[in-house]
Amino acid sequence: MVDESDVRRIAELADVGIPADELPTFTAQFNRILEYFDILDTLGDARAGERRLHTVLREDEPCPSLPREAVLGNAAENEDGFVKAPRVM
Repeated sequence: MVDESDVRRIAELADVGIPADELPTFTAQFNRILEYFDILDTLGDARAGERRLHTVLREDEPCPSLPREAVLGNAAENEDGFVKAPRVM
């Protein structure tokens, strides 16, 4: 069980601002989430031995792509033969 000081500290670590008047609500919600994890911990994993883990891979086969003109025709903006995207700051 967590209290308001724990939630405040977790919010600081996550760089999330929680107004003081909403702290009790967040604390209650956080505790309900932790209760669900407690329930999951009690279930066990009866079928763990039955599962077979495997990775399904396919061969990487080259295939034709769209012509440059078709791609640039769908782009909002283009420059020098490339799609121009907004600057990320």
